[in-house]
Amino acid sequence: MQEVRPAASRLRPLDAFPGSLAQKVYACLKEAILNLTFRPGEILRKAEICEALGVSRSPVAEAVARLASEALVDVIPQAGTFVARFSMAEVREGAFLREALELAAVERVALIVTDDQLVQLRRNLRLQEALVADGDIAGFYAQDSALHEMILSFTGHRRLPGMASTAWVHVNRARQLILPQPGRIGDTIIEHQAIVTALESRDPEHARAATRVHLRQLVTQLEKLTAERPELFI
Repeated sequence: MQEVRPAASRLRPLDAFPGSLAQKVYACLKEAILNLTFRPGEILRKAEICEALGVSRSPVAEAVARLASEALVDVIPQAGTFVARFSMAEVREGAFLREALELAAVERVALIVTDDQLVQLRRNLRLQEALVADGDIAGFYAQDSALHEMILSFTGHRRLPGMASTAWVHVNRARQLILPQPGRIGDTIIEHQAIVTALESRDPEHARAATRVHLRQLVTQLEKLTAERPELFI
């Protein structure tokens, strides 16, 4: 059984996050949950977190309440607060919503994309490849997200990236289980390249098809994991 390291050694300093103290604590804990630093089913000890972050119980309690409202933690009376296990129902729902948004977005962008925006997308792809070559997987994750956010923002709809991010939150956490698997990162880059190639051709039909293939790979892989790693799922 893997040893669970103390919270102090797994949380980034609060000065790495913007906002008020309460916002910093929330962002810090959410990051640790989304990147699986805090594992599904793990107990969150508030006293230990307070000590690790150097804060009182109030901002930690506020952060936990927000995380519970997002179904990222489970607060069980008389038992404690636990990192939520994965729910395939929530993953499927989030993937469905994100796919609807991204397919509509990429179809529109294929018709209106500018040469400068295509340069930004190609630059992102080159950066993804360089980061993987350097073994910077966290950097790759960040650029993966940035590519999707760029496409959403190129629609001209200001709130769309935020809406997609909210819909994707449970899928985004679960995908951390998939990308480290052998070959998955390479496949992801190929799928990204297919999307950008369709946008370069200003072909909305192929852009939709490439995006659909890319987004559905993740849920397909996660469905397999429910049998392989049942302890991580509800």
